Amino acid sequence: MDFGVVVTAMVTPFLPNLEVDYRRAAELATMLSENGSDGILVAGTTGESPALEHGEKLKLFETVLEAAGDRAVVIAGTGTNSTEASVKLTKQAEAIGVRAVMVVCPYYNKPPQEGLYQHFATIAAATELPIMVYNIPGRTGVNLTPETALRLARLPNIIAIKEAAGSLDQASELCRGAPEHLRIYSGDDSLTLPVMSVGGAGVVSVASHLAGKRIQEMCRGYLAGDVAKARSLHFQLWPLFKALFITTNPIPVKAAMRMAGFDCGPCRLPMTPLSPVHEEAVRRVLLDQGLAG
Repeated sequence: MDFGVVVTAMVTPFLPNLEVDYRRAAELATMLSENGSDGILVAGTTGESPALEHGEKLKLFETVLEAAGDRAVVIAGTGTNSTEASVKLTKQAEAIGVRAVMVVCPYYNKPPQEGLYQHFATIAAATELPIMVYNIPGRTGVNLTPETALRLARLPNIIAIKEAAGSLDQASELCRGAPEHLRIYSGDDSLTLPVMSVGGAGVVSVASHLAGKRIQEMCRGYLAGDVAKARSLHFQLWPLFKALFITTNPIPVKAAMRMAGFDCGPCRLPMTPLSPVHEEAVRRVLLDQGLAG
């Protein structure tokens, strides 16, 4: 399984009444698959997974699968802080026909490293789908250490790590010890190029909602050996990367999508609208990037 270099962590569109807008989700999946996304991650953090019901996730998986067709790999976010619930959702996603799943470290529970290993190993044993493990200690409260991650990589269907600890040291340690089949993806847009420079495979991106083709060009440029081009694009995109995390994701990217003319609706509580000060800051960056009128 090849996820490519740019996987978009897709927002979940909502109607004004905060019901999932499945029609808009299909349109968004089509747009992303035509604008630089090799893969589309559905119901991840950016997709407000904690605020989605089980049935909504399954319908989103079906919707995006149909819309993307074979133009992009659809990856289902099936991780929760319950091992049993994660196994159940993973099996259901597999039955629907998704090509892979992403499983986040259990949040709030704060399991020890052995608990993390057993959680992922149990899910891996319950499915034949390729698995991307997602480490984001800033949200989960627990860090998957490189030692545990590399132990998990011995399991045949754990083939990728989305590393969002914000540490180039940790990404370096992962890349240094990774077996040939394990691909390390940056979980932070602003660290994509640095992580690739130590052996990373690409990015699970938020900014690719707005600049997917340029991010794809940056990554492909680096892989082709054109470091100067990749660095130039990194610096061009840097203000956008930072603006989209001016407050908690996905609040800024949903606002930015609206400003760019592709409205995906509001966020569900406990996410709130972008503040006027932050809205103006994001708008300025989009104008500078030629992404908003």
